Amino acid sequence: MSIPLATAASGLVTDVIEFSAVDGPGNRFVVFLQGCNFDCLACHNPYTINPCIDCGICLDACTTGALTMVDDRVVWTESLCTGTDACIVACPYDSTPKARPQAVAELMTQIRRAAGFISGVTVSGGEATQQAGFVQALFTAVKAEFPHLTCFVDSNGAAEPAIWDELDDVMDAAMIDLKCLDDALHVKLTGKSNQQVLDSIRLLAERGKLYEVRLLLMAGLNDSDQFLTNTARWLAAIDPTMRLKVIGYRAHGVRPSAVPLVEPTPAQRDHYATILSAESPFDLLLI
Repeated sequence: MSIPLATAASGLVTDVIEFSAVDGPGNRFVVFLQGCNFDCLACHNPYTINPCIDCGICLDACTTGALTMVDDRVVWTESLCTGTDACIVACPYDSTPKARPQAVAELMTQIRRAAGFISGVTVSGGEATQQAGFVQALFTAVKAEFPHLTCFVDSNGAAEPAIWDELDDVMDAAMIDLKCLDDALHVKLTGKSNQQVLDSIRLLAERGKLYEVRLLLMAGLNDSDQFLTNTARWLAAIDPTMRLKVIGYRAHGVRPSAVPLVEPTPAQRDHYATILSAESPFDLLLI
């Protein structure tokens, strides 16, 4: 589904976190954009997948009057919202009525307040590259005013090279998810092929713009020793000391799935690190 944007200087924003220690190096200002080109079984933020279609189903779930229908559009009044997310739970379309267009200038006002306490800005999602023009405009503004702040993209990697070209001058680095090296299983997990993901990892590494690759591992599904060995060898051929973040699947916040999704035990997570490290001296972080 396309993301409705008036200009590159306006983006459909789901949320903002002014201070985050988990979305890139240091303390970061994070912008979450609405809309994703994957439909991952293990998505922890499924309400960021699609833009709101203004069906109005969520209105009855809101008990504070924060949601109203105006000219056939669902309008969210933030000052009336108590943050229960009942509207998100009620939505059958993997969306949220709280996503709203925000201008680069509006976000820069917020970044100025945080600038003395952060090391950079990260744009996440959803999938940030779905709104590449907006990301480019935001990063350009950040670099012009705060050249010491780094600008990172948190991405599933499913983007054309032209998108990375567009962002190259203003993006310091990207963090890329690799759901599975096996393409057939990747389709099962995300609904899409991993070819663009693999191409993005290669391209960004060649340009020195790959901060880390992240592996989300689910017990009994994409965590076999052979899968991990193949993945480690493929990544090591690109960069044997690559920063690699190994994430054990957590069920909290994930939609019900016809495919059983199982959390790995601490012992299984340690085993992942052992298998991967046996193939290459990765800069490996296990979480």
